[in-house]
Amino acid sequence: MATPWWSDAVIYEVYLRSFADSDGDGNGDLGGLRNHLNYLADLGVDALWITPWYPSPFADGGYDVSDYRDIHPMFGTLADADAVLDEAHRLGIRLIIDLVVNHTSDQHPWFQRALRASPGSPDRDRYFFRDGRGAGGELPPNNWISAFGGSAWTRVTEPDGTPGQWYLHLFAPEQPDLDLRNADVVEDIDDVLRFWFDRGVDGVRIDAAPALAKAEGLPDADYGDVPLFVASQWQGNPHWDVDDVHSVLRHWRHIGDGYPGDRVFVAEAVVNGAERLTRYLRPDEMHTAFNFQFLKAGWNPGLRAVIDESIAALASVGAPATWVLGSHDDTRLVTRYGRRVTGARHIADEQGAPSDLALGTRRARAAVLLMLALPGGAYVYQGDELGLPDVEDIPEDLLQDPIWERSGHSVRGRDGCRVPMPWAGDHPPFGFSPDGVRTWLPQPERWRSLTVEAESRDSHSMLTLYRRALRIRRALAGFRTDRFAWRDGPADVLDFERGDGVRCVVNLGGADLTLDAQAELLLASAPLERGVLPADTAAWLRAR
Repeated sequence: MATPWWSDAVIYEVYLRSFADSDGDGNGDLGGLRNHLNYLADLGVDALWITPWYPSPFADGGYDVSDYRDIHPMFGTLADADAVLDEAHRLGIRLIIDLVVNHTSDQHPWFQRALRASPGSPDRDRYFFRDGRGAGGELPPNNWISAFGGSAWTRVTEPDGTPGQWYLHLFAPEQPDLDLRNADVVEDIDDVLRFWFDRGVDGVRIDAAPALAKAEGLPDADYGDVPLFVASQWQGNPHWDVDDVHSVLRHWRHIGDGYPGDRVFVAEAVVNGAERLTRYLRPDEMHTAFNFQFLKAGWNPGLRAVIDESIAALASVGAPATWVLGSHDDTRLVTRYGRRVTGARHIADEQGAPSDLALGTRRARAAVLLMLALPGGAYVYQGDELGLPDVEDIPEDLLQDPIWERSGHSVRGRDGCRVPMPWAGDHPPFGFSPDGVRTWLPQPERWRSLTVEAESRDSHSMLTLYRRALRIRRALAGFRTDRFAWRDGPADVLDFERGDGVRCVVNLGGADLTLDAQAELLLASAPLERGVLPADTAAWLRAR
């Protein structure tokens, strides 16, 4: 039986608004993506995951959808999406789209009808409208919190002008949660899935998968002493990782299985540990899931335990591991790895803390060789292949992440990792847009050495390292097997073998390590002298 394409695929995340601008409005679009598909093919990735491209007011970067069956005019048209899909397939690249259905935009026609409707009406039943507590209903229905800070409830003004019911939004107030137990909602989302599968997309990423079911009766949550949205630490939470979510996922999987071509379902599931994650990857549910545990572990020997736990847990349900180091929701790897705390835990952790970017870059180069050597698939966030750092000095009046407003201007949010890609030239907009165009988030002048053009000329650049690593990974059968075994060594060294004599050695910061002189050096994250692997460096070897 042939191995499904997604079992060892390297998938590139395209944050569409920040990838490439083809029409000169300062925003990335589908034309820009299509113009650079050859770049992605040359990079060596197997598939693209495109962040939401739907019509949206952009209260949360497009994750507030107002029409599930169309393309935002900023990005193009359905014909442009079809053209990107066709060209990507011609180049051997698959395409995964985001399915964001825990919530809609508050501008979605469904929610607008609900606002005009009366309490208890079918339109309101699509969402979680509830009466408030207190004598006049002035208190939220329960104590649930939003991922973006504050209460997860907002009170509406009824059509007659009086204070009315409250509606649930686990994210921004502009993102009301759908009730996926509602038969009308189920039917509509089924049609959305079929709409995109019929157009030929190769898979869907299920956004916020653990949020798709809520406990009956919507009881209060016990947040302990940490009233923050720390989903990776929760157990028994009534609005996150509720067991009923799995019936929703099984239903969607059944629809996908009716299409040819190994259509893949990817879960975004931040949950408490690998065992909880495996529940999303049972044979009749999702195919793969982001490994947030790996991302959050940071640059330390604890990575070994995370790798072991991930591989063992996923093997128990027959699912491949997928490894990820960055995304549009996390501090850029180069910045994070140059800090005192290198793991990604909560968006506010270490924000603004000093970062040694030279150290962070060295570690990030080693980390990508580690990630790409592990069995299973991997995700690359756009710009990480250039070694882009977070942009931490965006003027406050230009910040757009809803976290900034919801936190009372105490947390800057995720804009720093979403700054548009630098393609060419020595000044902004670096080929992202035509000269003189102001991009939707400002690029720093200091990025002139980090453009695709500049790094393509540099044999030691981060981009060159990625290209070489992905070419070797694709060429060697040892990287496409599930064989994996640790070798003995110091605690701060990760040393493991793959198939056909392929080996990866990572020095996490300990003493210099002398490599096996009999082995062939395939690739190293930094220049090696006399076969010595220094701190914060990785190497790929092959037995002669």
